[in-house]
This record gives sequence, C-alpha cells and structure tokens, in this order.
Amino acid sequence: MSAIVAIVGRPNVGKSTFFNRLIQRREAIVDAVSGVTRDRHYGKSDWNGKEFSLIDTGGYVVGSDDIFEQEIDKQVELAIEEADAIIFMVDVESGITGMDEDVSKLLRRVNKPVFLAVNKVDNAMRAEDAVEFYNLGLGDFYTLSSINGSGSGELLDAIVKVLPDVEEEVSDLPRFAVVGRPNAGKSSFINALIGEDRYIVTDIAGTTRDSIDTKYNRFGFEFNLVDTAGIRRKAKVKEDLEFYSVMRSVRAIEHSDVCLLLLDATRGFDGQVENIFWLAQRNNKGIVILVNKWDLVEDKETNTIKHYTNKIKQAIEPFTDVPILFISVLTKQRIFKAIETAVEVYKNRNVKIPTRKFNDTMLPIIENYPPPAYKGKFVKIKFCMQLPTPYPQFAFFCNLPQYVREPYKRYLENKLRENFNFSGVPISVFMRKK
Repeated sequence: MSAIVAIVGRPNVGKSTFFNRLIQRREAIVDAVSGVTRDRHYGKSDWNGKEFSLIDTGGYVVGSDDIFEQEIDKQVELAIEEADAIIFMVDVESGITGMDEDVSKLLRRVNKPVFLAVNKVDNAMRAEDAVEFYNLGLGDFYTLSSINGSGSGELLDAIVKVLPDVEEEVSDLPRFAVVGRPNAGKSSFINALIGEDRYIVTDIAGTTRDSIDTKYNRFGFEFNLVDTAGIRRKAKVKEDLEFYSVMRSVRAIEHSDVCLLLLDATRGFDGQVENIFWLAQRNNKGIVILVNKWDLVEDKETNTIKHYTNKIKQAIEPFTDVPILFISVLTKQRIFKAIETAVEVYKNRNVKIPTRKFNDTMLPIIENYPPPAYKGKFVKIKFCMQLPTPYPQFAFFCNLPQYVREPYKRYLENKLRENFNFSGVPISVFMRKK
C-alpha cells in the first residue's frame, strides 16, 4: 500500500502533462507493462525509492465552464480529505486567477502538506513572474515545466520527505475489498454477509484511516473484509462524482488481495465501474465481478445473462478471464457463492508453478508457434520460470527480448491461462535476455 498524492488546480494549467511525466518515469523503471492503464487519472510513481499513488483530479472535471468551479471545489475538498499530500498547480502565463484564489482559500485551512507548483516556468523571465504567487498565502512555491520536466526533481524531493511510511500489515488471512460506485449495494452486501447472525470474531480499525476490517469466519472460510462502504461521506460530495468513486477505491484496492467489484445491474458496466476494474487490474489484485440487483432486471430471457456477460467481457478485453456472478443482495441469491469464488481467486493468485513443470508445459507450445521473426531476426526462447513475487509474474528467457511484440506476449498469457488456473488474476509476462 502506498501514500496518495493528489494534483489539484483549475483546468489547463498542465496537471495531466505533469501526471503523465511521473507515471511514465515509473513505468520506464519497472518494465513496459502490457495493457498500460486505461484510467488516465490514476497511477503509481516513485521517487528516491519511495512509492506513492498519484491522482490527477483534472481528468474528472466535466461539463461546461460555469460548473467547472463547483466541480473543482468538490475535488479539492475530496483531495484534502483523502490524500496524504496535495500538489496545487498554477500557471505562470496567466498569473493568479479568481479560481486559483478560491482553491488557495480551501487549501490554507488544511493541516496537510500542500505544495504550490508554478508551471510553465521555462526561462529566467518567467521565474521572476512566478513571484506573484506568494500572494496566494501558501508560502514558498516550486517552479517547474511539466513539458520538459525541469524543476520537478526539487518538488518531488520535498514531497517524498513528508509522505508517511506505510507499513504493510502482515496477516495470514486473505483480504477481500468490496468496491464499486456509490449506491451499487456494497453496504447491503456486507450486511447480508455479517449482518443478522453476527458471525464476527473482531472488528479491527483498519491500518488505513478510512476502512474497517471485519474478520469473518463462516462456512469454513476465514478472511478480512475491507469495508469502505460505510465510511462517512461529506454532504457536499455529489453521489455520482466519478472522482469520489476512484478516490474511495484506491486505498481499499491497494489494501486487499481480492476485489469484489459490485455493480448495479440496472445501470450496467459503465465508465466508473470500468475505471475501478482497471484500478484493481493495475494493482495486480484478484477480481470477481458481482452484478447486483439482478432480481430487478425485467424481461429476462434465456440468453440475458449470456448477453450481459459478453458486454462486460468486451469492456474488459484483453483481461477477460474474470469470474462474473449475477447476485441479489436483497434476496441473498448467490452471495455466498461470491465469497466462495473470491476464495478460489485468492488461491489462484498464490499459485506457484514448479519451474520444471512450467518449462515442460510452455516450451513445446512455444516450439509449435515461435515468436514471429522481426526484421529478419529470429527469437529463440530457451527457458522460462515464475518469478518469486506476491502475484503471478513470468519470465521467458531468449536471445532477443526486444523483438518480442505485445501480441505474442498476449498469446503466451492465453496459453498460460489455458494450462493453469489463473481465473480472476492479472498476469505479467516479461521477456529477459538469456
């Protein structure tokens, strides 16, 4: 689990450019990850060995100019509530605007680290112009240029100094997070599981400040349920704000092994639900999709479930090997099947394949269909193994790893899934120099 840094500010000051620069830096360090995140507004970054989650609030502002202001206010308030540190970005070209003043008023009342970043400072004259931002009353500022990256190092040095050291809680029990957009039935689902019969061993305040862990023991299953559904909500935050769903989900997802993604059957697998799905996939968590309120869907025919399933699978391509269950929390239909499935996915995520068995299975498959030649050069894969990581990652050793293209890595992943059970679990495939 990592600390959260939110970038706030009015539109067009360069928040997304800065965000993209930090995310790319992180991805370049780790590896070219297949299926780069679909959600442009959330990502992982690290600086000087300290990892953090980054939220770009800019992508969540919707609507016409006249409602920009109230949307930004809401997002700043949420960022204040949820983030560990806040970057407030302004633009030296346009100087201080009324909207900047509004945001700074909100931020001056905060007892969290706020970093004022003056963007588009790419020459000495603009550095002099930046002095006017002292008038915002937020103290010192950092000058930078999102486009070429100058100045961002000093800002990041300062940020990582104040971020909390997040200690991983060591627990033998699986952690299942119930996530989804507001009003999908998350609270009801948790109450249906633990409610009337009170099969609770203990209630532990979560290590994150906004989630409650419930230790659950029933039908031979024991696990921690990470409940973010009952968290107090600020009255000002509009229920359907996409940013709200994502901010609330980030901590729960990072803090879990398996995510139970609950969606409302009458609303469908919409953009917000999809964002949360890719958030979980991006964090390499196990995923079970639960289509709730199935009892409310009218005109059900023989193939309704099949059609609905296909629609979801189209939205989550290429990672389609995910269990999809149709449930009703109200009638308790299939809610225990949901837990059973989550336990299976948890086991799949922890599978360790012996190296010899892995090679005996995969090398003949590769021999039958080797990587296509690239610019007249032939790739030969001689050896493969599972990496010793908390979730499934596989390395294939070959002479020319740089020539193995994305479609072939996907082919290997599909063959892996055909031969071993990784249902509900994201897989990473890496090519390494022999």
